[in-house]
Amino acid sequence: MKRRILWALATLNLLLAVTLLARITGDNTAVAQVRRPADYIMIPGEVNGGSGAVVYVIDTSNGLLGAVNYDDGARVLNTMPPIDLSRVFETGAAPAPRGGARVAPGAVAPAR
Repeated sequence: MKRRILWALATLNLLLAVTLLARITGDNTAVAQVRRPADYIMIPGEVNGGSGAVVYVIDTSNGLLGAVNYDDGARVLNTMPPIDLSRVFETGAAPAPRGGARVAPGAVAPAR
């Protein structure tokens, strides 16, 4: 029994040594491709007509916005699917109205 445990421990140590050597001498390009964990900002808020509070979650690393709400009556955690903020902000500002500047009633239009 002791001999079997001794051989199992020796085999485990050999496997760990081989794994350590493979990590030390291996190619480190895979490490450069691993993404770091995301940074999150959580903002508490309320929704008009809603029954409870909402926590807005912004993933600053990936540019995503999500929300989480706890329904106390049903004891369920409701989540909103994430929204890609880069698509929201890529539209830019609204175009200027055509036909020149609008003048409020009773105001004098600027000279051209």
